[in-house]
Amino acid sequence: MGILGGRRPVMGFSGDMRQGKMAVRMLLALLLLLALAVPKPAVAADTVATGARVGGDNNHTRFVADLTTPVNYTVFVLPDPYRVVIDMPNVTFSLPPGTGQKTRGLIGEYRYGQLAAGRSRIVMDTVGPVLIEKSFIVDPQAGQPARLVVDLVPISEEVFLKTYREEEEKAAATAEALVPLPIPKLEARDRARKLIVIDPGHGGIDPGAVGVNGTKEKDVVLGFALSLRDQLRKSGQYDVVMTRTSDTFVSLRDRVRVARKKKADLFIAIHADTVRGQQARGATIYTLSEKASDAEAEALAHKENRADIIGGLDLGAESEEVTDILIDLVQRESKSHSMVFARKALGEMKTVTDFTGKPLRSAGFVVLKAPDVPSVLVELGYLSSRHDEAQLSAPAWRNKVASAMTRAIGKYFATEVAQRGD
Repeated sequence: MGILGGRRPVMGFSGDMRQGKMAVRMLLALLLLLALAVPKPAVAADTVATGARVGGDNNHTRFVADLTTPVNYTVFVLPDPYRVVIDMPNVTFSLPPGTGQKTRGLIGEYRYGQLAAGRSRIVMDTVGPVLIEKSFIVDPQAGQPARLVVDLVPISEEVFLKTYREEEEKAAATAEALVPLPIPKLEARDRARKLIVIDPGHGGIDPGAVGVNGTKEKDVVLGFALSLRDQLRKSGQYDVVMTRTSDTFVSLRDRVRVARKKKADLFIAIHADTVRGQQARGATIYTLSEKASDAEAEALAHKENRADIIGGLDLGAESEEVTDILIDLVQRESKSHSMVFARKALGEMKTVTDFTGKPLRSAGFVVLKAPDVPSVLVELGYLSSRHDEAQLSAPAWRNKVASAMTRAIGKYFATEVAQRGD
């Protein structure tokens, strides 16, 4: 995901690239901006992936997917964490349970699914930086299915990251300038009850962070969000809208659009992070800022802002929407209300759960950029901590923290009414 709204994936490779020596492979690593777009016949609507397998070792690994018909595809690599991504048109996956969990060589595991109508994706987590040595489609013949083949070889982390960052900076520097739109005024909504949008992060093919015991961020944040929704509705004081209520992928722009379309009074994004080691633990509450409060906040925002790349979306064409959300960088009133709520939430939540040493932080999270909706992002804890992972998976803890957040919401709106004189 790009830093501000995302842009199309980079670091792709030609599907017809010939096999060469490692020196050639290293040279190709310097051309990572090239996108792979393999010309094949238009895919039929009933294309089915009937099998998938991984072979090889840490020096050369091959991924093969069996398909009922040939497909167009795009393949590229991503860092942080290292992944190989295959995008295809509409493909139905009819694979045995557990497919992708037991692999070998350079591939740690892989997952797959449909992102939206006409879009499918395979994501392979790799054990380190890799180069796509070659990829190709084998047409069906002699009773055998069509096959999509991707060959991977290792590459140094230094070369991979240096080239990737250079290409990201080049793409950002050449991006089309956006024309600011008028800044909307943050006004009280004309309705009896406040409307709150709860946004459980990640979902579907994007699992988010993964804990030391395999707990997935997308699952625990959805569980917490549902608990918070139920408690808010039970109070009878609020209308609540969820950006997702099941294991589905929702783009960043659509999460923001939900808040704006519903004219939400408050937007709360729910997440859980990971870091190296198990020492870091506790919750953190983030608000939007053009300049991150610290390096850790900036790194987290950059990671979260890449979710749409995981989902296979290109936000480069969404200039109007990106312009809409970028104007929040100068929209002070919304940020002020966001900070008021963040402080209320900290005051209530710290009585029932631990926080990090810097409980209130700020960074340029795309999902917080609705210019006319007060928005916060709550990191409930670290899945890299066994303690936090156990808490996040416990319904009793979720209910307790959701109750504290519900109290904070009540106090926030009481303060807001007093400030506005409603």
